[in-house]
Amino acid sequence: MKTLTGVALAGAIVAGFLLQPVKAGAQTGDEAQIRTLENNFAAEFNAKDVDAIMKVYVPDQTLFVFDVVPPRQYVGAAAYRKDWDDFMKTLNGPVKFEISDLAVTVDGNLGFSHSIQHITGKDQNGKPVDLTVRVTDAYRKINGNWLIVEEHVSVPVDLDTGKPDLASKP
Repeated sequence: MKTLTGVALAGAIVAGFLLQPVKAGAQTGDEAQIRTLENNFAAEFNAKDVDAIMKVYVPDQTLFVFDVVPPRQYVGAAAYRKDWDDFMKTLNGPVKFEISDLAVTVDGNLGFSHSIQHITGKDQNGKPVDLTVRVTDAYRKINGNWLIVEEHVSVPVDLDTGKPDLASKP
């Protein structure tokens, strides 16, 4: 019989933890705080307030983001802030941003979530913007506050055409 290495054992433990079902009504205070953070993020996005948006992220070089747009990755809050500034400049007028299917898991001072995020509005040329993305966030509780330390934004891709599925229906 083979024995598990430390890494394999840790992976098995994490996989077991991640696959545990969340019981309805079992939301912890930490989970509620993360949901509040995400609700605040949505309100800040709708206000197109980049300063407020950046308050949900760790404010230093430890922030790591895979966004849906190039470059491949953003390292540090300053780099990601520029991405947000650039994105907001592409939008003209009000936007409607919504988060759905938010699932949150917390263990100690670490947490993660995944959600579907949808934005509608108009671009600088007045053309409609309608974009749906998948987002996975990793959080760390720092000085009593939950902050996003890593984010992965993606869309499905049609492998036959190489085109992104910006509507992303289940």
